[in-house]
Amino acid sequence: MSKLAEIKANVEAGKTKVVPGLVQEALDAGFDAKEILAAMVDAMSVVGDKFSAGEIFVPEMLIAGKAMQKGVDVLSPVLAGDKSASLGKCIIGTVKGDLHDIGKNLVALMIGSTGFEMIDLGVDVSKETFVEAIKENPDTNIVALSALLSTTMPSMKETVAAIRESGLTGFKIIVGGAPITQEFADEIGADAYAPDAGGAAIKVKELVS
Repeated sequence: MSKLAEIKANVEAGKTKVVPGLVQEALDAGFDAKEILAAMVDAMSVVGDKFSAGEIFVPEMLIAGKAMQKGVDVLSPVLAGDKSASLGKCIIGTVKGDLHDIGKNLVALMIGSTGFEMIDLGVDVSKETFVEAIKENPDTNIVALSALLSTTMPSMKETVAAIRESGLTGFKIIVGGAPITQEFADEIGADAYAPDAGGAAIKVKELVS
């Protein structure tokens, strides 16, 4: 098994203690940091697909994400000098009135693992806070909104409207959460919808490609 294949397999398996050493070994052997990152991103895509298919569940996905994060921590100093390694910047948050963060955290983990710099605004985030965050980060190319309660769907609608009315451009809005559907996403003017964390990671890569 090649070193990159070994890294990929161990990220998929969620081997948090093994991955950092393998990543360091790959760097020492002369592998490019971007190649190593790409192998880990591929691993998380596989994990996302398995999650979407119901073959694995949230705990397995979280542990794979943590394994990837440990690998990214080793790569970060190398990648820091190479801004082209990042796919872009993603602002994420759960809309006002909604205090659920497990789903949002999972989505942030998955999107972050594909190579995005994440700005997590947390839960119960007002539309004004989203707009302010976009202004403070003009290079943002993805804004992700989460809602886990049907009662906070109007809040998501208002947030999308506020972002659109702000006149800020250059990014795509993706929405998701238990009560959210493709139809609702279309109705409120979002650019994309994802049914789960794995789908979100795939969708944001499509949106920026």
